[in-house]
Amino acid sequence: MQLKVMNSPFNQEQVELLNQLLPTLTDSQKAWLSGYIAASQSQEVSGGVSTEQTNVQTAPTIPEVKVTPISKEVTILFGSQTGNAQSLAKQTKQALTEQGFDVTLLSMNDFKPNSLKKVQNLLILVSTHGEGDPPDTAISFHEFLHGKRAPKLEELSFSVLSLGDSSYEFFCQTGKEFDQKLEELGGKRIHPRVDCDLDFDEPAAEWIAGIVQAFNEATSVNQTSSSSLIETASIPATTQASNYSRTNPFQAEVLENINLNGQGSNKETRHLEISLEGSGLTYKPGDSLGIIPKNDPKLVELLLKELQWSEDEIVTVNKQGDVLPLKEALISYFEITVLTKPLLENLAKLSANEELHNLLAPENKDKLKEYLNGRDLLDVVQDYGPFSGSIQDFIAHLRKIPGRLYSIASSLEANPEEVHLTIGAVRYESFGRNRNGVCSILCSERIEPGDTLPVYIQSNDNFKLPENPETPIIMVGPGTGVAPFRAFMQEREEIGATGKSWLFFGDQHFVTDFLYQIEWQGWLKDGNLTKMDVAFSRDKAEKVYVQHRMLEHSKELFNWLEEGAVVYICGDEKNMAHDVHETLISIIEKEGHFSKTEAQEYLANMQQQKRYQRDVY
Repeated sequence: MQLKVMNSPFNQEQVELLNQLLPTLTDSQKAWLSGYIAASQSQEVSGGVSTEQTNVQTAPTIPEVKVTPISKEVTILFGSQTGNAQSLAKQTKQALTEQGFDVTLLSMNDFKPNSLKKVQNLLILVSTHGEGDPPDTAISFHEFLHGKRAPKLEELSFSVLSLGDSSYEFFCQTGKEFDQKLEELGGKRIHPRVDCDLDFDEPAAEWIAGIVQAFNEATSVNQTSSSSLIETASIPATTQASNYSRTNPFQAEVLENINLNGQGSNKETRHLEISLEGSGLTYKPGDSLGIIPKNDPKLVELLLKELQWSEDEIVTVNKQGDVLPLKEALISYFEITVLTKPLLENLAKLSANEELHNLLAPENKDKLKEYLNGRDLLDVVQDYGPFSGSIQDFIAHLRKIPGRLYSIASSLEANPEEVHLTIGAVRYESFGRNRNGVCSILCSERIEPGDTLPVYIQSNDNFKLPENPETPIIMVGPGTGVAPFRAFMQEREEIGATGKSWLFFGDQHFVTDFLYQIEWQGWLKDGNLTKMDVAFSRDKAEKVYVQHRMLEHSKELFNWLEEGAVVYICGDEKNMAHDVHETLISIIEKEGHFSKTEAQEYLANMQQQKRYQRDVY
């Protein structure tokens, strides 16, 4: 029988939420919730505070559930592509360690799957990459857990924090899959899964606080107040010894802003040199720099005109109660250039437009996906406005503008207190209107030397030079994907690395698009760069790409792999990185005289050994 909350002390909104939630709970979730409520009631009564009993029609009396004490050993596994999940995993470890727990923190890539059956308390923090895929470092563990060798896990307590981007169809898919599979294998959730969008700081902090509280209750240790747990979890999102982070960016002065492309090029690629003086920020080659961008004021003006709102009206922009004039909020705080399904679903609540409601119907899934691609908030307002409610009602559904990550193109050893970036300007036309990349066009059109940008360092331990400077490296980076390899070469030059190095670079035209040409040729001349092969796709009738150059040198390339070379790929995942991956498998299959399956295993083993690393987007 389905329980219905009636004649209760809850208000109407709470009643509706409870009646939505109760039928969806599993037995383990009900047991956890009843235990949690019982523990809370026990605390209130012991403190002299009276409690009111909820009147749930037809519901049996909920007995007080005593939580079975569990081990204080916790294993945290993270799967991270850009470093966010890893950073949050470190925060989780710190919060638990401060509460007296014995925490093991590992990348999924470093965890031995066969030892999973020995783990009693498991926390998973994982991002979703591409079209619902696990990040590179999570692939092997994900395959193991979903394979026939996965053990039964009846003694396991677990929880999952998943990171994603709600503008993608398979939002937080990898985290959802881990969560579901662990339950299927017999595991019990010690805390519900939390799915985080790009603005993940607050929900992640709440998850960490919830985890600490759940473990404290389950191990029968002294309780800590929720407020102090939230405070414990709110650790800066970067781990360097600096006060500046993703949530508190440093206002960095731009020293240089140069167009790297020659006259007549179809592209515009900006080289930015940015001062970190006074910030305390440090980085290593392979890390990224985050920029918190601002929206184009011209687009904001068009949006305000369409909505017919006053640009000076004061609006609240977050849960903390911070306020800004509407125009400034739309320029510097809210995302207005990317559409997501949750955004349209929320805006539909303010609209009587039948076309919008039809678009969101389950049978129009493909039509919705098509609409979301290449349109922005102005399109929605033009297509489906007007919207009811106040200005505050409308903007409450907008998410915070996320930072943009760019692979760092410099070595701190070679450029003290500076960081360099290589940014391709994004411009395109769709649905009758010219569109611009938010951050790339800010940097190419509206930022000049002397201006400042809010920046932070995003560490990425999954894209690093080998510890042994004698290890050979192979770098594949077309276009702006060459950025981290410039950092690699500057670093290797500074430390006197003796290992062989090989660059595959590609772009459209040799004359106008050979990024950092003089520097590469200088490294070749002095021997710091052993080999360089280039592919310029538009210089001949037949298009040639980096993977074609790799095939031309397949025998030598395979020999480098056999010598222990580390392969790095940076650039577009959907096309370039995918093609290069398949090319590597073909080379290994041909030159190693392997079957395709054996070649795939060879590359998977390289990845496991951190000899195949990708910085893809």
